[in-house]
Formats: sequence, structure tokens, C-alpha cells
Amino acid sequence: MQLWVGLGNPGPQYAMHRHNVGFMVADVLADVHDFSPPAKKFQGWVQDGRIGSERVLLLKPATFMNESGRSVRAAMDFYKLTSRDVTVFYDELDLAPTKVKVKQGGGAAGHNGIRSMIAHIGEDFRRVRIGIGHPGSKARVTGHVLGNYAKSEMEPLADLLGAIAAEASWLADGDDVRFVSDLALRLQG
Repeated sequence: MQLWVGLGNPGPQYAMHRHNVGFMVADVLADVHDFSPPAKKFQGWVQDGRIGSERVLLLKPATFMNESGRSVRAAMDFYKLTSRDVTVFYDELDLAPTKVKVKQGGGAAGHNGIRSMIAHIGEDFRRVRIGIGHPGSKARVTGHVLGNYAKSEMEPLADLLGAIAAEASWLADGDDVRFVSDLALRLQG
């Protein structure tokens, strides 16, 4: 079993924030791959299903971003998983909007959700970093990250979320390079 985590903040007022793109990915994956309805568990919402031949548990922590690791740790302990079984989807300031990069391990790079993950499960988990772009000035970062996607960003965002769901079987199979490559090709067309 793999544990795929979408990071975000719970509540309708945060739903369209750039910081919640991880939640958006989890929702689209669950919808496209016909996962079970959400259940409240592990201080979050979980949905169970398959992507390709792999069983995947989707988790959206309800602990708010800064405490995401607690929820993930609870799910890992219950299913006896290691940090190498975990994939986390989250927003990345230092990537252009809709660009996606995948890496294993590393630091938090200023992301509080990832900082919490590292504190609770260690740093050896896979990260799917979803670009939200940098606003240019450090003073504008918080407003940008905690701001809603602009109307002009909605179509590219929808295309990106759909492409991630369509290419997710590569991630499930552990072929990160093919996932990123096919994602880029799909988004060009």
C-alpha cells in the first residue's frame, strides 16, 4: 500500500488558495480513479482505491498545514508504513506556475507543511512539488501563497490537475521520470 498525501488547510475559506493545491490534487485523483467516499480518520479525510495495479490511500490532513505530519504519522503507524511509502503533493514557490517536479527526500525549503512532515516521519518521503510561482518580492509571499488562484489561472490549473490524475499510474509504479515527462507532454498539447 502507498500513502499519498495532499497538503492543504481545511475549510471552504481556504479551498481555492494556492497553498491548497495538494488538497485539489487529492480530490481529482479520488474522482478520476473512483476512490471510496471520504472517511474521517487519522485526523484527516481518507479515501481508498487503486491507481494502476497499486493500492493507494489518499489522505488530506485536517490538522492545518503546520501540523500535517501528525495526521500522516497516525496513518503510517496504523498501516505499518515507512516514509518511503509516502508521496506528498504540495505547492512550491520556487517553481513556475503549473510546473511539476518530483524528488525523494530533502529539506523543507521554508514550507511549513513539509517541515511538519519531516518532524513527524523523517525526510525520506517522495515529494510532488507543484509550482505556484513566486510573486517577486519576499514581502508578498504570504499573500500570494494564502491567496486564491486568479480567474486567469483556473483553466491551466484544471488542465494540470487532470494531467496529474491521468499520469498518476507512473507515480504509483515508481517511475517518477516518466510521470514528469508524460505530464509535460500532456500539458503541451
